[in-house]
Amino acid sequence: MSEEKKYRYIDREKSWLAFNARVLQEAADEAVPLLERLRFLGIFSNNLDEFFRVRFAAVRRLALSGKSGEKVLGGISAQQLVKDITEIVIKQQSESLKVLKAIEEQLEKENIIILNETQVDADQAEFIKDYFIQTVSPELVTIILNDLAEFPLLKDTSGYLAIKLVMKSVEEKTSVLNVLKKPKKEIRYALIEIPRTFNRILVLPAKNGKQYIMLLDDVIRFNLNSIFNIFEYESISAHMIKITRDAQLDIDSDMSKSMLEKIATSVKDRRIGEPVRFVYDTEIEKDTLKFFLTKMNIDATDSIIPGGRYHNRRDYMAFPNLGRFDLLYQPKVPLPVEGLSLDGSILSKIAKRDYLVNTPYQSYSYLIKFLREAALDPKVTAIKITLYRLAKNSQIISSLINAAKNGKKVTVQIELQARFDEASNISYAEVMQQEGIELIFGIKGLKVHSKICVIERMENAKIKRYGFISTGNFNESTAKIYTDITLFTSHQQILKDVNKIFAFFDVNYRLHRYKHLIVSPHYTRSKMSKLIDREIINAQMGRNAYMHLKMNSLSDFQIIDKLYDASNAGVKIKLQVRGICSLIPGVKGMSENIEAISIVDNFLEHTRSFIFCNNDKPEVFISSADFMTRNLDGRVEVTCPIYDEDCKKQIIDIFNVGWKGNVKARFHSEKLDNVYRKREENEPIFRAQFETYNYFLNQNTELLNSNCPIPNQD
Repeated sequence: MSEEKKYRYIDREKSWLAFNARVLQEAADEAVPLLERLRFLGIFSNNLDEFFRVRFAAVRRLALSGKSGEKVLGGISAQQLVKDITEIVIKQQSESLKVLKAIEEQLEKENIIILNETQVDADQAEFIKDYFIQTVSPELVTIILNDLAEFPLLKDTSGYLAIKLVMKSVEEKTSVLNVLKKPKKEIRYALIEIPRTFNRILVLPAKNGKQYIMLLDDVIRFNLNSIFNIFEYESISAHMIKITRDAQLDIDSDMSKSMLEKIATSVKDRRIGEPVRFVYDTEIEKDTLKFFLTKMNIDATDSIIPGGRYHNRRDYMAFPNLGRFDLLYQPKVPLPVEGLSLDGSILSKIAKRDYLVNTPYQSYSYLIKFLREAALDPKVTAIKITLYRLAKNSQIISSLINAAKNGKKVTVQIELQARFDEASNISYAEVMQQEGIELIFGIKGLKVHSKICVIERMENAKIKRYGFISTGNFNESTAKIYTDITLFTSHQQILKDVNKIFAFFDVNYRLHRYKHLIVSPHYTRSKMSKLIDREIINAQMGRNAYMHLKMNSLSDFQIIDKLYDASNAGVKIKLQVRGICSLIPGVKGMSENIEAISIVDNFLEHTRSFIFCNNDKPEVFISSADFMTRNLDGRVEVTCPIYDEDCKKQIIDIFNVGWKGNVKARFHSEKLDNVYRKREENEPIFRAQFETYNYFLNQNTELLNSNCPIPNQD
């Protein structure tokens, strides 16, 4: 890669780590409610686990292959990137420990005390011992390591206590000199797997107005003597370690096996993936650390990360509220969509016009209502839907089974390779198969990431279609925290295109042409390039030209180059990119007309919306696709035009509300320094997510004119 090209992009992996640093900023922000800060610390840790299992693992594979990988990595070698990532993560881990310590100090001021095993009083000791005997001990897996022929396989991202037992010495006398030799110390090592079958955070009985917490790790440490009392030892120590494995699935090519069998086998095999990260407590003795690294064959080519006393801080995402709702964000009640009632027929409303549902600001119940009505409506004959990620107890699945039991033909394309949801999706697939639902398991070499649904209803002896297209997964759990847009429509030509996508799933060697939808992997790249080119031409002709693009990630070099071309032509570009942004904004002669921000706040920004000026006749789209190579070329994605003028205005308004944010917005930059957008002098505070909620509240004349209490806006 030429030197000129080399500095046109930010490395994707480093940009992702900068995103996770923004999450850590939320944990460090004293303006964020205290228990929410713990939650953000958990998200930071969970994100890092996934990063090593997927992104770092891929770079490491490339580095070990001996290839530089500079072309695909944007100008940096894989070998150098592995080193850079390790350095960045060590710094972030160190920072996260400081943040955790500050949070714990603030919790103590709020009379919430996190105890370790050395700090308990007699009453607490009795409670902890009883809890250990009744609950923990039956679940505990403890392995003595010294005499094992083969070292046990450590589970990916599970926490373990590395135990060192220094045994009592044996006096040995020589027959010749009859003098006492120096006592010989026998060392025994053991492993205790920290159970994940119950909450890692134990709430102890409150006392004197104070609430006490203990982590399961310390409950086990407190009871070490109970576990190892058959051994005569003089000292015992326990330090936490954790291993992260490569999460790539190797799909069996055996033609005699079904896709379901292949994925199930691959998920099981993932447990023996190559180690890519080893995290350890920095207080661990050197000989203990050496023992475990040697036995596990971990060397300098792996990412060895020094950490604190506790790992798997993702468990803080489930930190109990302790009844302290003053230390949490006040919940905002999901608002109704004006004109779209949950009481009457939702299909009759959609027959007249399009509607948008913006979760979590508005209720996700509309999607469930749509499917439940379709399941019961005698005139509905068929339902087709794509599923990528699902809730633990999915109402979507329940509705589809209900439809099948009512004689509807239900077709479900379920993506078995939705990373880390494979086992869940396999389980749901088996349930649906038993209920007679027709399943499509995807296309070789392509993940199906689109979020589409179409139903067929007999009206006046003809088939009429209704459906929805979304930017987010059909998952009622994540819909509470992910911002997404779903379009409900009865536009027959759009839904005819949706039907063609399901035909492509069935016969995927046949290439369909779509009149309205933009579908990856065949058309999204070329269509987006044409839309950008049109803005370039308009700018060159002296017309107004702009693009307002909102997405999760922007990393495709070809698209970035097109955006640079547009900037040089005078097109004004505003980017809201939550996560990875490989584009470098604001560089004279390259991207001076591009501004890029990221909003990280209480909700996860997940919406993809694209607005093109089109000579002041804006074209607006929603999409399941980010501007990443995998979304453009390696997945089935759907980008849908918005034709209804009210819906179009709403998406434009919401983008503008986000753009005005001056509390949680950070600038993307080459320095990856996450600088906050500063308020101008006398500029009022404008928190984008709060103002988005207010936007929908103020639009809802039914709610404002009713006698119902207005939902809490604090």
